[in-house]
Amino acid sequence: MSKPKHKIVIDGVSKVFGPDPQSVMPLVRDGVSKQEMLEKHGHVVGIRDVSLDIPAAGTFVVMGLSGSGKSTLIRHLNRLIDPTAGRILVDGQDILTYNDQQLREFRRSKISMVFQRFALLPHKTVLDNVIYGLVIGGMDAAKAREHGMQQIELVGLSGFENQYPRQLSGGMQQRVGLARALATDAEILLMDEAFSALDPLIRNDMQGQLKELQARLHKTIVFITHDLDEALRLGDNIAILKDGELRQVGTGSEILLKPADDYVSRFVRDVNRARVVTIGSLARKAASLPASDATEARCRELLDKTGAVVLTADGKARAVLDSRDASAASIRKALKAAARGAALPELDAAATIEECFATLAASGGPVITVSANRRSMGLVERGDVFAAMTV
Repeated sequence: MSKPKHKIVIDGVSKVFGPDPQSVMPLVRDGVSKQEMLEKHGHVVGIRDVSLDIPAAGTFVVMGLSGSGKSTLIRHLNRLIDPTAGRILVDGQDILTYNDQQLREFRRSKISMVFQRFALLPHKTVLDNVIYGLVIGGMDAAKAREHGMQQIELVGLSGFENQYPRQLSGGMQQRVGLARALATDAEILLMDEAFSALDPLIRNDMQGQLKELQARLHKTIVFITHDLDEALRLGDNIAILKDGELRQVGTGSEILLKPADDYVSRFVRDVNRARVVTIGSLARKAASLPASDATEARCRELLDKTGAVVLTADGKARAVLDSRDASAASIRKALKAAARGAALPELDAAATIEECFATLAASGGPVITVSANRRSMGLVERGDVFAAMTV
């Protein structure tokens, strides 16, 4: 059996709260507004026909203002709430078909959750809070304590394992909640406004720690927030909800540079794009050609196909060709430069505009962008950057 392409698939999910949700589903599908549904029909639309594909081993952020349906949506993923319509697949299996035993096992081993208000047991120590789920799940106490201490160390709380929640700061309490969620070794981590109750500096620290943990653990994280800056900092992909409806899905760069509608455009209007937009997202794709294999005819052929060519030697960029200046003289000049010239500066395609300012400022022409595995190259010019900054 082939491995599913996505870790989680949310397929046409709607959630209606009220005395008879199924009776008003035709109205929901017809697009009756949330306000009209409440005033005329006595039902509340929490989610309306939302579909999302969430890849494995990344951080997927769902964001929106209060009442957008984001917390309702995340509670469908561990079936704290069941949808009125739609399907939810995890690793290709429809979790809505699970019986009680399957659902318990799913929540115990596959998926865990970090809540906004910590939800710690006040009469238990840090370690006992962390291992609580393991112990009630039947794990040997000694083994559970050993495993719990590993998670406590992971979140930077070594030495506090015998303290009680009241003896900890808010940020430390949230770390306990994170350690408890990690202790189950679940593949999926749900985080519902996990940092929103924290002071700004502590919140910033927790965001940084989560990024560090994710770089090591590669969990599938679904993170809920109302804070755009937090979403842009944490999310590999971001979904924006309004009144229970999905307005846009994409990377931070995609949402900032190509907002789907006026609502999203207003949402992102005041963001410092230089700190979010990656230089690679602005680059024109370029073909890579070793100088040892380069001929004038081959260069012209690639220019006709891609519009830009980077000539390389010893794995480093040596010269650039652009279809906007593809004269025979230009090609011959580039071939000579590639044969004996110094390596040209390169930018990591994943770097932000802000991180690339110095190189861009020193450049007199196109700058080369390179992916982490060097499988793709691109060209970006200062004019592209100025345009992105003023969208």
